[in-house]
Amino acid sequence: MSLTKIQSDAIKRLASIRYQMAEDIVRMREDAGASQRQVAAACGISQGYLSRIEEHKAEPTLEIYARIAAALGADLACRLYPNTGSPIRDRHQSAIAVALLRLAHVRWGPWPEVGVWRPARGSIDLVFHDAAEHLAIATEIESELRRLEQLLRRSRDKASSLPSAAVWPYRDGETATISRLLVVRATRHNRDVVREFGALIAASYPGSPDAALAALTGTGPWPGAAMLWAHSTPDGYRITASPSAPRAQTVLTT
Repeated sequence: MSLTKIQSDAIKRLASIRYQMAEDIVRMREDAGASQRQVAAACGISQGYLSRIEEHKAEPTLEIYARIAAALGADLACRLYPNTGSPIRDRHQSAIAVALLRLAHVRWGPWPEVGVWRPARGSIDLVFHDAAEHLAIATEIESELRRLEQLLRRSRDKASSLPSAAVWPYRDGETATISRLLVVRATRHNRDVVREFGALIAASYPGSPDAALAALTGTGPWPGAAMLWAHSTPDGYRITASPSAPRAQTVLTT
């Protein structure tokens, strides 16, 4: 069975981590003036096993690494750091993205899944670009609102990092405006979150939802960072300015 890209990337990354761990162990052991026999005895493994670890020929468990670290008087840290964001998208996000693409006026050139690198690393779900206005709308699609403050902060940081994206067409010195759009699936949970934290969301997305929808579907001016809703129907998603039932001016996806 062939490996997925995620599995293949994980194997490569793990090999790199193990290599660096082995180099750290050798360096710290030699700096301490300790032999392999002494370190192996202190952490309860054989000298031969420690030798294979240092020569990149063994794949020790996290517990063994922790024992070796303790024997060397070192700290061992294992954390997950945000990178470009998960490539996994739930079925709602993908369907909402399709609805947005079908809804958008021809003025908007869509850039899906835009990776940014500095100062923040991440992936923007969808960017709408109006070349005539030198305007880019970094769009985040959320099927369920969790950890709201982190979401708002990350959305803002990723949008500000858009000039680092490979698709960014402007050179240093050229003027371009970057704005944001948040599209949320209209569920009871999400409506409750927005109702409870309405002031926080309004401060982050103060633009008129009606004006944002009009700009996205036509040639009206973009009102600034705004929030829209995605309603699930038997025939697809409808994008509206309100968390209540879809309005007539929305476009039905098929």
